[in-house]
Amino acid sequence: MLDWWDGFWATYNTVVYSIGVNAMLALSIYVTLACGLLSLANAAFMGIGAYTAALISMQTGLSFPVALAAAGALPALIALVIGIPTLRLSGVYLAMATLGFGEVVRIILLNLDITGGPMGLNGIPLKTEFWHIVLILAAILYLLGRMRRSRIGRAFEAIKADEVAAQLMGINVAGYKLFAFALGGAIAGVAGGLNAHYTFTIGPGNYAFENAVDILTMAVFGGISNLIGPTAGATILTLLPEILRPFKDFRLAINGLILILVVLYLPNGVWDPRRIHAFWQRRKARKVS
Repeated sequence: MLDWWDGFWATYNTVVYSIGVNAMLALSIYVTLACGLLSLANAAFMGIGAYTAALISMQTGLSFPVALAAAGALPALIALVIGIPTLRLSGVYLAMATLGFGEVVRIILLNLDITGGPMGLNGIPLKTEFWHIVLILAAILYLLGRMRRSRIGRAFEAIKADEVAAQLMGINVAGYKLFAFALGGAIAGVAGGLNAHYTFTIGPGNYAFENAVDILTMAVFGGISNLIGPTAGATILTLLPEILRPFKDFRLAINGLILILVVLYLPNGVWDPRRIHAFWQRRKARKVS
């Protein structure tokens, strides 16, 4: 039994780590979507956090928790700075602006000597452990769950439903949107720091446009009406390439087909509490009849 587990963990530990990190990334964009913000900056925030944590670990004697704290703090600070002018936009205009920010970050990482340029950073200490990811993910889920039921969560819902009406009710719309943007950046940055310390190497290409779309896809695929949705979406889409590995060359096509079917037939994501509740109600009704 132990031999089986050792073999399984040696083969799939990276996949398990990726599920946790991707769940954090999906939750990071869930925060902004909960406030009605379509931001595509989370991949850039992840990159900033990854490079910050990696450079601290490689060039200073500071501990891993300090590196992770810096990985969350710097993207949050940058989010506050760019959010003040950017968050006046909404919808597709905000998506384009944040996408442009992500491209700027990628070009900067590509041209700085300290970041290793196009080659990125290699030889990052392997400090991330399974319990780090479990503990941090659990803490994020707990804090976001508490926040969702708090005054902040109700303000987010009001802003998402009708920004003008929320402002007329006395809600500080600009302040809450900025808070959501910074919080999402901090979560993505911590996820990047954890990711850098188990992949051994990072590069500018890891945080490009495709990665920003992947993060959004995980959240929307799972459903953004609750915290379970993004977590489930990240888990399924991380496992899917491994499950489809026997199909070899057809794997990407099947992956894309599954995404299309979910979008067409499950528009609220795979985890939709209303649909699940309705399903069980119909099942109970059949049993009674």
